[in-house]
Amino acid sequence: MSNLKAEEYRSFEEIKKLFRISQTEEKLKKEKVDSSGKATITHYEVGSTVRKAIKDIGGTMPEDFPTPKKVLRKRKKNN
Repeated sequence: MSNLKAEEYRSFEEIKKLFRISQTEEKLKKEKVDSSGKATITHYEVGSTVRKAIKDIGGTMPEDFPTPKKVLRKRKKNN
């Protein structure tokens, strides 16, 4: 993934976020979660499961995506 542009990293990150959100919404509906406390726990559990899946398949963790500052530094270094 090191050859990807910042826009492509943002796309991957956005896809991961949308997947996590959609899975959380589905679980909340399926389990008929009706309290904010249980909803918070469900969000955490789904997020943890998604992060574990990303790690297990060797994907890039969200915190490892380049930030705009990192991208700018790398571009300056390469020029």
